[in-house]
Amino acid sequence: MGQIVQSLKIFNTLSGNKEDFHPIDPSHVKIYACGPTVYNYAHIGNARMAVVFDTLVRVVRYLYPKVTYVSNITDIDDKIIEAASDLNVPIKEITEKYTNIYNEDMSKLLVMIPDIQPKATEYIPEMINLITDLILKEHAYEKEGHVLFHVPSYSNYGMLSNRNREEQIAGSRVDVAPFKKDPADFVLWKPSNDNQPGWDSPWGYGRPGWHTECSAMSEKTLGLPFDIHGGGRDLTFPHHENEIAQSCCSSADIDNPKSYASYWMHNGFVTVNGEKMSKSIGNIILVRDLSEDYHGEVIRLALLSSHYRQGLDWNEKVIHQSKKLLDKLYKILDDLKSVNAEDNNQEANEIIAPLFDDLNSPGLIANLNKLTKDFSLINNQDKPLFKSKLILIGKVLGILEHDTSNWFISELSESLDVKKIEDLISSRLKAKSEKDYKVADAIRQELLDMGVEIKDTDTGTDWNPKA
Repeated sequence: MGQIVQSLKIFNTLSGNKEDFHPIDPSHVKIYACGPTVYNYAHIGNARMAVVFDTLVRVVRYLYPKVTYVSNITDIDDKIIEAASDLNVPIKEITEKYTNIYNEDMSKLLVMIPDIQPKATEYIPEMINLITDLILKEHAYEKEGHVLFHVPSYSNYGMLSNRNREEQIAGSRVDVAPFKKDPADFVLWKPSNDNQPGWDSPWGYGRPGWHTECSAMSEKTLGLPFDIHGGGRDLTFPHHENEIAQSCCSSADIDNPKSYASYWMHNGFVTVNGEKMSKSIGNIILVRDLSEDYHGEVIRLALLSSHYRQGLDWNEKVIHQSKKLLDKLYKILDDLKSVNAEDNNQEANEIIAPLFDDLNSPGLIANLNKLTKDFSLINNQDKPLFKSKLILIGKVLGILEHDTSNWFISELSESLDVKKIEDLISSRLKAKSEKDYKVADAIRQELLDMGVEIKDTDTGTDWNPKA
């Protein structure tokens, strides 16, 4: 709506505190979140990041007139190279396939496509320029076809993750190489062999390091500084720590980490029935598989049922509760079909206040549950306001976007036979027309026993699963 109704509070990982959000330019808020590495199907951990930051963008768009949201695609990475090699197909075939699948899967969860979705391979010149600048400023050095960032050259290194020197070195061991000047130094550019993708550079044929990619893409698409940088908690170190180091030592102010991004947000991990997702355990839940059994809105609401900074344990209970709540809400909206919602009511604005407090989605879901209980108590006069509250919550939370009748059809469990239901309804209508009310009542009861409620209207008979 573009009008600030209340201040937004954000927990800033950089400061370790919840802060009032003050955009650099209130007329144009800029947000960047690290997107997927596209070599496989997205799992619910990937989906949680996408849903959390999609919700954040919806909230910020509600408060401010213009928002640009950038979330990248990492389409050059050692894991991608390995996947392409295993399948003996071109890398581009892998990345294009899984980029499309990722966007399709996220759309099922009502995640909007970012305003800009840059692919790393499209920004190689910007990455080369960034690395060149870091070498000139003596923050990076070349060795054996590699270019490495020299961590001791940046005094604020470790500020975001709050890691000491020993922890920094331990966390960097994925990049262990004998030619490092310092054990914590990390790769900006690495050489490629003839069987690996690469680009010509001042340091030979090679490819960028992962950290280099996001620094270059965020600066090119948003400019520096921008307002919010986000991603999963696992990216805090080393990825985001390294981004700050690269960008502050190059284009931004070396003494001010906020000269790159003002606020840093990180969502917590997803476990499955109390266990970390792992290939070895075989408990990785893919969005593609999950969406065959549940409506995308159910999955989305389940992913928002825990505060974004906390862990989320994925289990049958959490998804059942989300489905049950959405069924109730759609039933209410169906009952309110003929009611015109009130616009721009302050009381409706207040209902979404939990989201202004560091994206407190569980608090808003609690408000939703209260609304479902309150509905039976309201009079006709209060229904326009009630409907406006539901519409507003749906808008900022990314739910309640389907037609009510379509919702119940799409949400049917496999045990419900749609054709059988419609045949029974037709038989009941025929019985009623023949004034055989005993048969009509028996069919109604049969439908109830199947878990189906019916409602006679002027235009026919509506039906939906029992809430």
